[in-house]
Amino acid sequence: MKTRSTLRTLTLSTLTLGVLAFNSPAAMADWVLKFAHPHPTEDSEHLAAEHFARQVEERTHGEVKVRIFPNGQLGSDQAMISGVQAGTIDIELSGNPYFSGMVGELGVLDLPFLFDNAGQAHKVLDSTTGRQLLDMFDAKGIKGLAFWEVGFRNLTNSRHAVHTAADIKGLKLRTTPNPAHLKAFTALGANPVPMPFAELFTSLETGTVDGQENPVTLIRSAKLYEVQKYLSLTAHAYTAAPVIMNKAKFDSLPKDYQDIVMDEALKAAAFQRDLNAKNESKDLAFLQEQGMEVVSDPDRDSMRKVVEKPVRDWFVEKYGSQWLDAIEQAKQTAGQ
Repeated sequence: MKTRSTLRTLTLSTLTLGVLAFNSPAAMADWVLKFAHPHPTEDSEHLAAEHFARQVEERTHGEVKVRIFPNGQLGSDQAMISGVQAGTIDIELSGNPYFSGMVGELGVLDLPFLFDNAGQAHKVLDSTTGRQLLDMFDAKGIKGLAFWEVGFRNLTNSRHAVHTAADIKGLKLRTTPNPAHLKAFTALGANPVPMPFAELFTSLETGTVDGQENPVTLIRSAKLYEVQKYLSLTAHAYTAAPVIMNKAKFDSLPKDYQDIVMDEALKAAAFQRDLNAKNESKDLAFLQEQGMEVVSDPDRDSMRKVVEKPVRDWFVEKYGSQWLDAIEQAKQTAGQ
């Protein structure tokens, strides 16, 4: 009797677990998409990813569910991008410089001093030119969904305040692997060291590098103020953040769900950009409260004179002038 009672209990427990599993959101969804990105959960990229996930699930009536893996849980930027190509990750978000090895033409967006302000950058990214750049992923087995953003990059370091181009000379700076960034900092006399974002905090803490360059919002969310003393609002380059998806997985969705994913990726871009705009001044004040010394008006012209022309000339020689010309034309339209 005791054995039969035990078996009955085990059977009921198994059935209960099975019913619960069947009724879980993941089990009920026809498609569960893994969305990976490298940034902290406090960052606008993660908040936008959550917004995107909620909207997609709601508009597909729960048939498409998005699971988010933040903070580099699934690997470095390059590893996650490779995962999308291989189909082990469905959706991924990284800064544009990490894609330059795959689609070199995207590097046009990383040219120093390309955009005058965020609104101008957004108009260009959302234009036909931006869409054409995203469509270049198709040949790599990837669907480009939309451009979100990292934002305007500002220089921090632990050695001294940066007021002019001359102050950058000799600094060992973590950069992205994008050739445009490497060439720009080399021209300024710095020692650029490409490394994954996930390794940045520890490298700053141990003195492996002196500094880095990222937007104010990310400097706060990644707590870089704990290991950096000086911040200069150089805004020397704007960084877009392509949201990409494995093309085979995208093509497997019904057409109306494909449209929803594309539409919500674009709407989430606007959501994230709005968050960044609202938070930037508050985040800057917070960094000052934490003891960072801020140079609010560095001599950007001294930096521009060193890097703008040679880096643009390098890009045009390698990829032609059509992309830079298209962006300059789109910028003029954005200003109208």
